[in-house]
Parts: sequence; C-alpha cells; structure tokens
Amino acid sequence: MKIELKGKVSLVTGAARGIGKSIAVKLAQSGSDVIVADLMEDEAKKTAEEISRLGVKARAISVDVSDFNSVENCVKESINAFGKIDHLINNAGVTRDTLLMRMTPQDWDFVLNINLKGVFNFTKAVSTFMMKQKSGRIVNVASIIGLIGNPGQANYSASKGGVIALTKTTAKEFAARNINCNAIAPGFIDTEMTRKLPENIREEYMKLIPLKRYGDPDEVADAVLFFVSDLSKYITGQVLVIDGGMVM
Repeated sequence: MKIELKGKVSLVTGAARGIGKSIAVKLAQSGSDVIVADLMEDEAKKTAEEISRLGVKARAISVDVSDFNSVENCVKESINAFGKIDHLINNAGVTRDTLLMRMTPQDWDFVLNINLKGVFNFTKAVSTFMMKQKSGRIVNVASIIGLIGNPGQANYSASKGGVIALTKTTAKEFAARNINCNAIAPGFIDTEMTRKLPENIREEYMKLIPLKRYGDPDEVADAVLFFVSDLSKYITGQVLVIDGGMVM
C-alpha cells in the first residue's frame, strides 16, 4: 500500500542531514511539501534543493530550536510560504557525552536546551496553527537511551526521557482537536554519529542487537511516515521502539 501525502505540509527539524534528512526525503517521496528546518543553513539548502527535484515544494529555514523567538519566526515563515503545517517532526538533537561526575552544567544545558526544550518550543509554536485547523500530526524523535539510560549520557538520556513524557502529555492535551502526537525511539542507527564510535564499542553494542545489524536511517523514516499517515489515525501518545530487538 502506497502512502499518499499530496497536499500535506511537513516541517522537519534537524533535517539537513542524517536521520532528519532521511525523514524529509521519505515524506517528500510520498508527496508532502517539506520545510527543512536546521541551524546548518548551507546544508539545509542543499537538502531542500534535493527534495525539490522530487516534484514537491521544499524550503530551507535556518532556526535555533533552543530559542523560542527563532522557532516562532520559523513557524511564521513556514505558514506564510505554505499556508499551513500538517506534520511536525521534532528530530533535531545533539550529544555531549561524558560521565556524570565530569559533566559540566554547560554540557547539561546544551543538550537539554536542544533535545528537550527544542521539542517544547516547536510544539508550542506549531500548536497554535494546528489547533485552529483542528488537525495535525506531531512525531517526536526520542531514543532507546531515554528508556534504558546509558553510562556517559546522563544529559542525553534525561533529554530523551523527557521527550517521551512530553509526547504523552501533548497527546492528552491535543487529542480533542484531532492532533495526534507520538514518539519513535531509535536504537543504534548507521549514521555519522554512530560511525564515530570506536570499533570495539560498535562490536559490543552489536552483540546486544538480536537482528545483528545497525538500523538504516530510512527504516526510522518509515516509522515517521506511518505516524503521519491515516494508517495511524487512532494511535496517539505511543512510543515505537526501532532497535532491532535490543531492549525488548
């Protein structure tokens, strides 16, 4: 069954590269117009140009997800350009890993401000418009680390655990206006970030994955496509784990 998103508008944060880019491209392949929202302006423009060649409208907008004014301006520019936002994909995220006893307040704030506050900022800004149109889909990209924790990632695990909790509250508050909010929790996905891990660490993690491989960004994008489609219209407040069976 082909999922058809023609006439829809999707805003994807952190979409210049990595999982975010895969999500943006996947939605465009199904017919959705796409806003590529990212702080990396040049890379965002390249991604938007690539998406435009798929026959849909695409626009790159520079945004700092941790700054509400920047987010609000991004959303207003998106509405002015496309007239609406049907799907919000909160994907932007960072890491700054170190053991808790060595972690600085700056390390903590940097990760929480982008990974968690960024989701709040965009959800708040977009909800004003979704409430008026009485429809919308919000998909938050969390992580299995938000479910199980991980040594050296106190800030990251706290931020992603917070995203999961925020997802459930958002789902309860927005359901009456026909706005669904769900989260996905990827495991170890083959991205630039995981490729930087030492080989011995990659091998140890591989032993924990029953399917014996890292996930592909496109497989994460498939889950997002499901959540914005009519196939999931009676699903809200849920967390879909995409980890090859690692934490089942």
